[in-house]
Amino acid sequence: MKQIKLKGKDIFDGYRFLGANKVLVLDESGVVTGITDDSAAGENVQEVDGILLPGFVNTHCHLELSHMKGVIPEKTGLPAFLTQVMQLRGNSAQAQEAAMATAAQAMWEAGISAVGDISNGNISLEQKQNSSLYFHTFVECMGVADAGADSRYQYSMDVLEAFRQINGRLHQCSLVPHAPYSVSKTLFAKLASTPKNTPVSIHNQESAAENQLYNSKSGDFMAFYDTFKMDISGFQASGTNSLEAYLPYFSGQKILLVHNTFSDEQDIRFAQSQSLETWWCLCPNANLYIESRLPDIPLLRKMQCNIAIGTDSLASNHLLSVWEEVKTIQAHFPEIPLEEVLQWATSNGAAALGISDTYGSFKPGSRPGVLLLNDAITRLF
Repeated sequence: MKQIKLKGKDIFDGYRFLGANKVLVLDESGVVTGITDDSAAGENVQEVDGILLPGFVNTHCHLELSHMKGVIPEKTGLPAFLTQVMQLRGNSAQAQEAAMATAAQAMWEAGISAVGDISNGNISLEQKQNSSLYFHTFVECMGVADAGADSRYQYSMDVLEAFRQINGRLHQCSLVPHAPYSVSKTLFAKLASTPKNTPVSIHNQESAAENQLYNSKSGDFMAFYDTFKMDISGFQASGTNSLEAYLPYFSGQKILLVHNTFSDEQDIRFAQSQSLETWWCLCPNANLYIESRLPDIPLLRKMQCNIAIGTDSLASNHLLSVWEEVKTIQAHFPEIPLEEVLQWATSNGAAALGISDTYGSFKPGSRPGVLLLNDAITRLF
């Protein structure tokens, strides 16, 4: 079989920079066969102008909301943002499908190879069935009233079953809660007990209002519930931040905590004290778009958290580009080495989604895609 040999100014293998004297070797289908010294690479080595790295892993996206690009103004705060999403997201199926196809192609061209994607229904099913991207579909379930937990759960299980029909090399799925402020205790318990359901994902501490709700049953979410006539009479404040109230439901599981804009040291210590595998997914451009604030990334690093990167949706971001998220992190926290942030964007994301055998690094046998980084990102394979 024909070999493809690539040499750049450096190779980032998903974990570290290897130096300029290495050559990446692939077979003609893009499967990595190894990395060798240039002195042992033999003939037909293609030299490229930039850094070679594996395709990015976008661990949090909402492909379903792609038709809402530019619809909601920036810096409204989360409760107001959610209100507008719920009021304005309706659109023709044809328009939604066209927007999703455009967004998925743009992700591919931006160097993304794998996506953790939130779905509330099955409208993205056909797109995922015919995509070059790997998708892990997180079927999202929500409902604030305990009395409605059974019907909400069954609806989401039916959606999950539809996505299970396309499971294979380029797709897997799991059932997940939306957020602490949108899931009742009864529904949390049902979701946490779903068998063979990994990983779990949840929007975590994306706004100060979420923690205020759990501490004292007050704040901006009360008006949000009133707007949509949601019955939260059964909700009782825990007197803690939200994470401490819901995380124990998922003991022994693997969970992606997404956003974490208002997570503090006490929250992180609590998460680390629990018997579960925790990943902290950062979507910095969406955080700036909605709350005009970033998570405490230096604190997450200091406490040795597992970090991955997502893009959120085109309702809350201008682009679905992991590289743009990397650039934002670098701009606000220049002390964080590029090597480390690239690891979050590649091998860490693959580990979070459970796809490290194929994506996120240049280990032999993997097929992560190959990117060239110079002034921009170019997909080579």
